[in-house]
Amino acid sequence: MNQFQVGDKVKGFYKTGVYIGEITDIKPMHYLVKILAVLTHPKQGDLHHPKHAEVPFFHERKALAYREQTNIPHHMVKPFDGAVPNYKDSLREALNRFKEKLLNDPSDYAAKSLECAAALEKEYFPNK
Repeated sequence: MNQFQVGDKVKGFYKTGVYIGEITDIKPMHYLVKILAVLTHPKQGDLHHPKHAEVPFFHERKALAYREQTNIPHHMVKPFDGAVPNYKDSLREALNRFKEKLLNDPSDYAAKSLECAAALEKEYFPNK
């Protein structure tokens, strides 16, 4: 028995990001979730070596796009009760929170992550 139904607003945890979305389909192991807002911006770098700067490829990880659909495992979906914020506003706030955490971190990982965040900010908000 699934906890949610198509059309329900939920909070979904996808890789290292957290999103507000709407369930559009129910599958045996996943919910298909349409992204409506960003709560936590994904971390940068290699997911297999978190917080390490010296990796073969330091990944720039974008947030899922507005109305993008993604499969999220059932156990990574929680109820969301509240007003859904504007996607662009939520993306800006999530990215700013991510950058603020990194500004107080003197590590090489933080420096590389801030470089990625600056590049992403230019891509997300080109007319800023």
